Amino acid sequence: MKPSNVLVLPGWHGSAAPHWQARWVERHGYRLVEQHDWERPLRGDWLARLEDMVLDADEPAVLVAHGLGCILAAAWSATSRHRSRVKAALLVAPLDVERDEFRGRLPSWAPIVLETLAFTSVLVASADDPCCGFERARLLASAWGAQLVHQPASQHLNADSHLASWPEGHVLLQDLMKD
Repeated sequence: MKPSNVLVLPGWHGSAAPHWQARWVERHGYRLVEQHDWERPLRGDWLARLEDMVLDADEPAVLVAHGLGCILAAAWSATSRHRSRVKAALLVAPLDVERDEFRGRLPSWAPIVLETLAFTSVLVASADDPCCGFERARLLASAWGAQLVHQPASQHLNADSHLASWPEGHVLLQDLMKD
């Protein structure tokens, strides 16, 4: 699989350095899905941008989503007519947009789509994630048909969690990329 067909879906506010997603883009040549508004994201706009990027890939893509990007991947899978153009997804630390502290700030994102994804997926979650409890992550993984992987004591699995380049996560991605 070509690195350019690995689409990195950052979460709310983006994934600038030193976030592991930014490091993977730089190190491996994956494509960052840039959104037009990281601060006040609208689900419809983000869905349209992902659709464009998937259609631009020259072979089935693999998604690497973090936080709100996980919620985007689920919504895209449920609405796109081009689901077969995605091979797999690595979903990391989903943002529970149905929680009170996020619902008002991200009104177009709730409710979370709870349909089985049209592609193989792995959801990685931490028990101490303040943005999505582990039991909620387990529910999302089950609804999406994703394999659940516990990443111990890593909070929201972002730059603040000191994952650096997160080699364990990259191994999970490489497994998803295999034919």
